[in-house]
Amino acid sequence: MTKRQKLKIARILIAAAMLIALALIQPDGILKLCLYLIPYFIVGYDTLWKAICGCFRLQMFDEDFLMAAATVGALIVGEYPEAVAVMLFNQIGVLFEQYAVGKSRKSIAALMDIRPDYANLEKDGKVEEVSPDEVAVGDIIVIKAGEKVPLDGIIEEGSTTVDTSALTGESVPRTLRADEEIISGTINLTGHIRVRVTKLFEESTVAKILELVENASAKKAKAENFISKFAKWYTPIVVGAAVLLAVIPPLFDGNWSEWIYRALTFLVISCPCALVISVPLSFFGGIGGASKCGILIKGGNYIEVLARCETIVFDKTGTLTKGTFAITDIQTVYGIDEETLLTYAALAESDSSHPIAKSILARMEKAPDTSVISEITELSGKGILAVTKDGERILVGNEKLMQTENIAYKHCETIGTVVYIAVNGKHLGTLIISDEIKSDAKEAVTELKNSGITKTVMLTGDSDTVGNAIGHELGIDEIHTELLPADKVSHVETLLEGKNKKKTLAFVGDGINDAPVLSRADIGISMGAIGSDAAIEASDIVLMDDDPKKIATAIRIAKRTLGIVYTNIIFALGVKGLVLVLGALGIANMWAAVFADVGVSVIAILNAMRVLNVKNINSK
Repeated sequence: MTKRQKLKIARILIAAAMLIALALIQPDGILKLCLYLIPYFIVGYDTLWKAICGCFRLQMFDEDFLMAAATVGALIVGEYPEAVAVMLFNQIGVLFEQYAVGKSRKSIAALMDIRPDYANLEKDGKVEEVSPDEVAVGDIIVIKAGEKVPLDGIIEEGSTTVDTSALTGESVPRTLRADEEIISGTINLTGHIRVRVTKLFEESTVAKILELVENASAKKAKAENFISKFAKWYTPIVVGAAVLLAVIPPLFDGNWSEWIYRALTFLVISCPCALVISVPLSFFGGIGGASKCGILIKGGNYIEVLARCETIVFDKTGTLTKGTFAITDIQTVYGIDEETLLTYAALAESDSSHPIAKSILARMEKAPDTSVISEITELSGKGILAVTKDGERILVGNEKLMQTENIAYKHCETIGTVVYIAVNGKHLGTLIISDEIKSDAKEAVTELKNSGITKTVMLTGDSDTVGNAIGHELGIDEIHTELLPADKVSHVETLLEGKNKKKTLAFVGDGINDAPVLSRADIGISMGAIGSDAAIEASDIVLMDDDPKKIATAIRIAKRTLGIVYTNIIFALGVKGLVLVLGALGIANMWAAVFADVGVSVIAILNAMRVLNVKNINSK
């Protein structure tokens, strides 16, 4: 709690105590006015000052002006307790607002804490503490256990575990070793590491995320813009109505004090605080709640668009699949064991940088002894021939290689990249290498359908066989294969033309080569985007880890946020409309006006704060 909030609470308590005491003492005459003015100014001086400043700036039609005008008028007509009470409850409402905004900001402020204070620059054998923006690409920095990672880079020496929770929302640490990438904004937990910097600070992951978060509140949703425009016209109209209510009826019945009191009550009731506060707060809370889950939403407008989403289009590689090749099946013949088969394949591929070769070598528990190889020849479009010092001829490749070498082999129809292995003209086995489906991809698609998504589409450059197999396994409704990047844009445009105009379409990609499609969709979502500049720039929503289930989480947060916004709008307008009529008729007094203003505001604020509770959002 800030000093200002503590002071406000103290003022409220003092004014409340004095109000109770005066109600018991019941002073008379000028003394009564003087005594009531003390708690009035204690609790309301800041509101009065803002109202006066607003008048000088010709920006008088706001809640401070309405509150000041109503309470000063109440004092003039002798309603001293009501004037103090209205100002007192108004300050209680403001206190609730400050608390709610503070709580909403905390989750976003947690992201702001990722900003590094310094970097340990290694230069001429010495380590010097410098500002992160003074470090150049290629410099070596030292990161000790417990320190924030200040810049993006590659680990040159050492290994460690890092806490990525500030970016991803996940508490499980990641283990990193030499030659692996480390991202700024994470926290080095255990090891002492040396890192070669790959990006300047202003281009780093942490800088881009901070810029995104700082600008998020600037992009307002339609509902927020509606409230801003509504308040702009609403306030002058109700002030004019209050003036007419105070002047016209008494011209006929002569009861000026009664009609002035009704007009003042009308002013208090008409304060648009509940809408002006709760609607932006709801969207701000939605952005804050999403950030707790490692979901960065670039503005309230994107929450509104996502809440109306009914079609999700996926890019396959890196989104539904891991985007990395791995051995998914090993088939042996002649009783050879898998380890021996893998050793032959690894020996042949030991000198290659091809993704298939990397996947074979990655499967080995230890690197093969390449000293036994005397010759390796790449056979273009077919595979590799390796000859050992003992004269063994190892062939690793596709069917064309087997056919060219006249080797009898067992044809494999398993989906994926099929690698045949033969030694001395004899087929010993087959490896199936494919892009692995993410373990939680199927569950993610199911959760999306449970969240109201009516159509899921997958776009891929893979063959019909591979694409359809993956799509059907995941439960995708519509699958398009063998597509070039330009074809993906065309398919998204076709889907946009055919959808319900009141609903929206989201495209989900890995953010690396999907920028054109991300920009063309109603809303672009990048996932697995930690460290991806393209993702942060091109998309509207960034999922900071590799979990596709968070797409459904983002949709649930968006729908709940929008639901709370509309509930607050209907509730506030309904109550105010009713009490305004009752106030004009003289049925509702100043105390009813306090409820219509402060009471409705507090209820709306408390309702808006519900969006911050994201603990059980995945189970709903």
